[in-house]
Amino acid sequence: MTFSVLSVCTGNICRSPVAELILADALRAVGDVRVESAGTGALVGSGVPEQAQKLAATRGVDTAAHRARQIDAGMVRGADLIVAMSREHRRLVVESLPAAMRRAFTLRELARIADELEPGLAHAVAASGAQTPEDGMRAAVAHAAALRGTVAPPASPDEFDIVDPYRRSDQTYALSFSELSPAADRVAAYLVAGARAVSTR
Repeated sequence: MTFSVLSVCTGNICRSPVAELILADALRAVGDVRVESAGTGALVGSGVPEQAQKLAATRGVDTAAHRARQIDAGMVRGADLIVAMSREHRRLVVESLPAAMRRAFTLRELARIADELEPGLAHAVAASGAQTPEDGMRAAVAHAAALRGTVAPPASPDEFDIVDPYRRSDQTYALSFSELSPAADRVAAYLVAGARAVSTR
C-alpha cells in the first residue's frame, strides 16, 4: 500500500514544492511512495519563483512543472506523513483534522527527532510487525510521534520553522533553502532507514 507524504506551506510555490521534490527523489527507490504538496493559502496555478527554481536546480531538482494547489481534507486524511514548513502550517493542518496530529510535524522538527531516534529505529520497526518497506516508513513515523516529547527542543522555537522567502530578497531565498534542504535530506534518510529495516530483518 502506497506510503504518502504531504508537504505543506502557505502559497505552495516556494518551500513545500521544493521539499516535495527533494523527498520524492530520495524516496523513489525504496518502495511505493507518493509525495505531494499543497498550500494553506495557495496561489493556485502559480509556478515556483525563479529564485527558488535556481536554488532547487543546485540539487538537481526541476521545479518548472509545478503548479500550486490548495490543501483540502482529503489530502490530509490520505497522508501517512505531513511535513509542514512552519509550526503555523502544522497547527492549521491539525485544526482541520485533529486525527492528523500524530502524522504531522514541521520538516525541521522531524529532522531533529530523526537525529535522536534513528539508532533505535530498526527495533521499533521490528516491534511494529512491519512487513513491507511502506509499513517500515509508517512505523518510522509512528516511532517519531510516540517519542517526540523526549527529544530536547531547540534553543529557539523558530528553529522548527523554515523562513518564508516569498517576495523577499535573494539572500532570504538562500537562507530558506539552507534550512530546508538539509532537513529534507535528514527526513528522507530516516524514512529510508525505516523502509530498509524491514528488508534487513
